[in-house]
Amino acid sequence: MMSKKLLLFAAACLILSSCGQKQDQTVVPTENNTSLEATAPETVTVTEPPVEAGTEEQEPPSQAAEEETITPLYHINKAYRVVPNEEGTETKVVLLTFDDGPKEQEMIDGLIDTLDKHKAKAIFFVNGYRVETHPELLKLIHDRGQIIGNHSWDHIDLKKESESEARKQVEEVQAIVEETIGERPRFFRPPFGSGNDQLHQIVEDNDMIYMTWSNGSLDWDSKNKNKPEAVIQNVLEQLHAGSNILMHELPWTVEALDSLLTQLEEKGYSFVDPRTISEVPEQSE
Repeated sequence: MMSKKLLLFAAACLILSSCGQKQDQTVVPTENNTSLEATAPETVTVTEPPVEAGTEEQEPPSQAAEEETITPLYHINKAYRVVPNEEGTETKVVLLTFDDGPKEQEMIDGLIDTLDKHKAKAIFFVNGYRVETHPELLKLIHDRGQIIGNHSWDHIDLKKESESEARKQVEEVQAIVEETIGERPRFFRPPFGSGNDQLHQIVEDNDMIYMTWSNGSLDWDSKNKNKPEAVIQNVLEQLHAGSNILMHELPWTVEALDSLLTQLEEKGYSFVDPRTISEVPEQSE
């Protein structure tokens, strides 16, 4: 009987031992055998926000596209009038010019405020010694969209000077203007309207257009000092198609300008943009 019980006990131990071995053989997850289901990261779908109509990012326009295109329309003839390059271009026009600056900011701002009001541009013929003293005033004229012209360095009679001195008077202004605003003048007016073949050649060598005027306001004359109405009357008495109007940076001219431009417009005249003035076309020479 005892022997039978020992046999039964031994059989039970054998069964239990077998079960333990099977449990030990169970696969334990490790870094190398981890199941894909247990370790695969959760998939996240990223949706780009919708682009609203009209807000697509666009490339900025090129510099060339931003630059205003200027078409040559006029030239200065031998009588220093403004004339069309081709038939069909408006002839009832005037060119506005101011000499002997830059002097004072108040007067410059006054002139340009009026020009802006009438959507007009003018040539400001400057002297080199004044630019040297007040380069900020030259920048002011340029930054406000007006045109710079060369009126010699010292405002002397260049017809009486040697070739070397006349050239110095012209070219030193070209240099200081370029140094100050980054571009050289395209127009030249001799002081007192006094010039000769030698001066014409110097101006041509510097790629400028030579001009005096065809309509003088006489604002410089002492008899017209502080008389804006006299300045206006002088211009209107000489008015013609293509008038190249000479004025100066003077208080009474500043005062006269708005009324003068209004009366010119009422007479059907418009204002030439100096940038549309070119060299004399070959067929007009």
